[in-house]
Amino acid sequence: MPRPAAGEGDDRPLLRLRGIGKEFFGNSVLRGIDLDVRPGEVHALVGENGAGKSTLMKIIAGVHRPDAGTLELDGETTFASPLAAQHAGVSTVFQEFNLLPERSVAENVYLGREPRRAGLVDRRRMHADTTALLTELGLTGLASWTRVGSLSVAQQQIVEIVKAVSYDARIISMDEPTAALADQEVELLYELVHRLKERGVAILYVSHRLKEIFDLCDTITVLKDGNHVLTTPTADIDADRLVRTMVGRDFAGYFPDKDPAIVPGEVRLALEGVGNTQVDDVSFEVRAGEIVALAGLQGSGRTEVAHGVFGIAGFTRGRVLVGGKPVDVRSPRQAVRAGLALVTEDRKAEGLALGQSILANARLVLDAVVPGQADRRARRIPGILSSLELVASSQEAEVQYLSGGNQQKVVLAKWLVTDPQVIVLDEPTRGIDVGAKRAVYDLMRELTANGVAVLFISSELPEVVAMADRVLVMRDGRLAGELPAGSDEETVMALATGAGEDTSGEHVQVDLGALADADDLPGADPGTTPGNAPHAPDGPKEHR
Repeated sequence: MPRPAAGEGDDRPLLRLRGIGKEFFGNSVLRGIDLDVRPGEVHALVGENGAGKSTLMKIIAGVHRPDAGTLELDGETTFASPLAAQHAGVSTVFQEFNLLPERSVAENVYLGREPRRAGLVDRRRMHADTTALLTELGLTGLASWTRVGSLSVAQQQIVEIVKAVSYDARIISMDEPTAALADQEVELLYELVHRLKERGVAILYVSHRLKEIFDLCDTITVLKDGNHVLTTPTADIDADRLVRTMVGRDFAGYFPDKDPAIVPGEVRLALEGVGNTQVDDVSFEVRAGEIVALAGLQGSGRTEVAHGVFGIAGFTRGRVLVGGKPVDVRSPRQAVRAGLALVTEDRKAEGLALGQSILANARLVLDAVVPGQADRRARRIPGILSSLELVASSQEAEVQYLSGGNQQKVVLAKWLVTDPQVIVLDEPTRGIDVGAKRAVYDLMRELTANGVAVLFISSELPEVVAMADRVLVMRDGRLAGELPAGSDEETVMALATGAGEDTSGEHVQVDLGALADADDLPGADPGTTPGNAPHAPDGPKEHR
């Protein structure tokens, strides 16, 4: 039965933390944390990696016991284990899914607590209960018997949340719930969060995406270096002040400006009509000193292009040229020897050996590709890690204990030591905090200053339009269009979804300088000028 929403009835906190402290091996990671979360409230918990967010969430979930302070749920002192927390109505949805892909939605929702009849699993009741829960949450498009492995990433995220709700959760902690989602999939999560809010469920929401925080959250709490810095209604703070509170830097300086002295040079990477079973007839160039973004919806073919270039799932037609010379790349080893580097989107599964040290990870590519030169070239690694401002107790520390942002810096160092001509960055800022994101942006600018060609894949449109010299938009495995620097998010999304497609179906190149009077554009605001009009111009030019 739905509970009272926020603002109805009693306004007392559902979850109340006072003076929470926690130490690990003598190192204080939380100090004097106070936090109130009310029924039906979406409460953002933000801060840089290492601020203490994950530890605080684990204390709330019963994974860790606080060393100081009190934690009450509905006025009662809480639990000593995750199971006790779940029984009390506290559930956590972690960034990494805990699902069995070969099992159905219902089997995953009730895994380990299946309803039984005469000693056997009562599958009929399990599916009926799951269907009732899905219907109650407005998720009628998701069937209880569907195999989880056949679902999209967004739908799997929804299954995780449904599983949390099935415990009759009164408060749900969500850790980076959209980290693996594309922009169009985030709407599914938004809708579910709103429904949970209407039911009176309190949500503690951890995210590095500022847009989500301002779109979804009623209240924001900022942690910094284990301290409680600020709690404020979302309506009383803007992005600039929030970023400044988190990292001590203005939002205006979040994206580094391009050095006007850097002029794109020779073509470093050229694709000529390449294709395979996943992409078709893709052609573009990336020049030395240039950042070219590859944008598009999830499944549009962006990552598949990167994998084709790098020989992971090679192209079966067309040509790839590096430095003006045709290359036949059939493996990552050949790609590295040709002067290419690829930072993959899943750093934990594909980019790192989590149980090994920072230094061992940073020389993985050298050891595999140029073993005879590895020791000599590896001498540069400490300097590269230092320039990336890696935060770690020692460069011998195991990578698994680093924050997401510092793990990403190790991945970057692994490739920078190979001195690539071309570096492909696939979702390089996914799941890292705003300070680490800025370090990635600074590195991209530094690479272009040194003549490296950067191909940049991202689902975050603000960073696409802020960082790219040109934006290539993929749709359905083909290149849908090309946009210049200064394009807005709406124009990129129009091409990605097909709303900006030329009637001829040709690859479209938009010239912002050719925009008509903005007042003549459909839906344009009266005050919009041609330079920032939110629509592509009439009569897009065919790209040749």
